[in-house]
Amino acid sequence: MLKFLSVLTIFLAFLMVSGCSTSQKIATLKPEPDDASPLIYDSNPSFINLPITVKLHDIENQTNALLNGLIYEDKNIEDDDIEMKIWKQAPIRIENDPASPNKKIKTILPLKANIKYRIGTKKLGVELYDVREFNLNGVITLSSEVALTNWKLNTKTEFKSLDWNESPTMTVFGKNLPITYLVNPAVSIFKSKIEKQIDAAIEKSMDFKPNVLSALEKICTPFQMSDTYESWLRIVPVEVYSTNAKLKNDLFLLDMGMKCNMETIVGKQPDSKFNASKIVLKPVDKIPNQISANIAAISSYADASKIMTKNFAGQEFGSGSKKVTVQNVAIWHKDGKMIIALDLLGTVTGTIYLNGFPQYNPKTKEIYFDKLDYVLDTKSKLQRTASWLAQGFILRKMEENCRYSIQPNLEEGKKNMAEYLKNYSPMPGVFINGKMEDIVFDKIQLTNQAIIAFIKINGSVNVAVDGLK
Repeated sequence: MLKFLSVLTIFLAFLMVSGCSTSQKIATLKPEPDDASPLIYDSNPSFINLPITVKLHDIENQTNALLNGLIYEDKNIEDDDIEMKIWKQAPIRIENDPASPNKKIKTILPLKANIKYRIGTKKLGVELYDVREFNLNGVITLSSEVALTNWKLNTKTEFKSLDWNESPTMTVFGKNLPITYLVNPAVSIFKSKIEKQIDAAIEKSMDFKPNVLSALEKICTPFQMSDTYESWLRIVPVEVYSTNAKLKNDLFLLDMGMKCNMETIVGKQPDSKFNASKIVLKPVDKIPNQISANIAAISSYADASKIMTKNFAGQEFGSGSKKVTVQNVAIWHKDGKMIIALDLLGTVTGTIYLNGFPQYNPKTKEIYFDKLDYVLDTKSKLQRTASWLAQGFILRKMEENCRYSIQPNLEEGKKNMAEYLKNYSPMPGVFINGKMEDIVFDKIQLTNQAIIAFIKINGSVNVAVDGLK
């Protein structure tokens, strides 16, 4: 019995010694992060072209919706002996004017007119008047110059002709006498009114601002590019440009472009920075037909730490009985370098600290850390207590996991952006199509809160307006 107790005592002592030796506690000095100032970074603006096409048929539909029934009325017969009412008799037609060298549009307005003409005199205080009434119908032809002013399609319309279906006549002393000479003064009175009516209707129906801003608001709403990497694309418009409207066959061509900042943010969904009240339409002579997008891929240190922690999952570092696993990774910025904190469990427990410079590998599309090494205090304590962990080959193996790829979220982002360029309709009657070229890395910038990788994307975008509501 005493022999058994002696063996048990030796065995327990061995377990205590071996237990102490397999779990060595290390206490290292934490390099404190820089102060957490607001996230500010140098952003190169992007330029997105938005060429818009509008069918004359859509302008025609809008104009007909606004001009209906009675379109002109003059009730005062005292001033010029004429009283009249003008109705739109059939739908207005708007088409390209091939006879115009300046690419004008032609408006054809079928009308019905009720005209009262007063004939007579006033002598010795006695009024001797005869009022004759005519019901006529005909077609007015107008020609309009077109321009874009303050988001609106403006026209300057001129009255060209009025063709009566029947020559206006009046019966006098039993005879039908032509009275075109009487009606023409009435025409000269109302033609300027008709011109203004057409211009006002087209201007009201072709106010691009609500449609363009609604489309931009949809485009500028942050959308998720990758669920795995929790990345979001945010577009922040700065200015909107436009050339003058051009008429080609049955289409209006309007070249628009947007100067904006494009950001890829890793983490929770960011707020939209779209503010319609701050967007101004600026006239320009020419807009290139290529997208030049400079995107800031923002990885907050907290979110980058989460990705790197996943990289270390299930891996052991060391050899034989001396092994550690990394339970958690945290990174932050200090003095132009990145600090990487690794929480260890195993033969050594505690936190060790590495530092290095973030770099980008264009082939693998990964952010990694060049010249990664233990910080001075960590290296000193490892050499005294766990020299095997301070060896270079273990550090290199750890270095392999101190990286994270932005290729999946770049490719996912490209895929999601492509969805917005494949007949995407942010609203009824507006369709966006386009293409993108390869993503090219530009540079990396460090802030106190995030690593920012700047990338460039080229491509083209076309916005078609078809059946505008």
